[in-house]
Amino acid sequence: MATRLARKLPSSSSSLFTKSTTAISSPSVSHGRLRWASSSSSLPSPTATTSTNSSSSKREKKITDRLSAVIDAANDRKLPPELRGQRNAVRSETDIINVVEQRIWHSMEEGQFENLPGKGKPLNLDTNPHADPAEDTLYRILSKNGCAPEWIELNKEIRSKVSEWRVALKKAWTSKCNGDHEKWTECCEALKLQLRDINDKVFRYNLIVPFGRQMFGLKWEKEVARLEE
Repeated sequence: MATRLARKLPSSSSSLFTKSTTAISSPSVSHGRLRWASSSSSLPSPTATTSTNSSSSKREKKITDRLSAVIDAANDRKLPPELRGQRNAVRSETDIINVVEQRIWHSMEEGQFENLPGKGKPLNLDTNPHADPAEDTLYRILSKNGCAPEWIELNKEIRSKVSEWRVALKKAWTSKCNGDHEKWTECCEALKLQLRDINDKVFRYNLIVPFGRQMFGLKWEKEVARLEE
């Protein structure tokens, strides 16, 4: 049948047909079964696959190295000029703080802080350049209306209660020293309840206060030991 088609088709078509038929090998009979041998060029060789994977991995490694170099350069620009190019030597914020302090001392020795504009005049504390603009506006509104943030009012209340509580504890301790142990026992129960209330307010204060302004609660044993001294 292939011979008849080759006769009817033109020479160009017959050549294409011949090429396509030669890509398929002749059938072979093995153990009574007809098998077709697959073409050797149908599957890529393992060597070609390995070379493709290695080239793609090299390309990805180059992109990763470029990105890391850009990130390192950006982080390096954030450092003071004295520490640029030696990021591995910067182990903590203390190293940066030391550089800043050295700059301040050098400027003081050179007299750069003398005859500054506004010297001897009161500071303008209406705005805080280091605060968040939204919070700064809120605080100014509260200040104009004679109010203060909750954590400031709570701080005042805690300090007042702690002062009153320590005065009451000292009076109860004096009665104990005078031999009135029954009164001391009664006062201890009331003072411990007040101590718990104060510590609850301290806990609330530490949750809402800005970072770095937290305070410690009171401990009964520590306060009594202070009186014993």
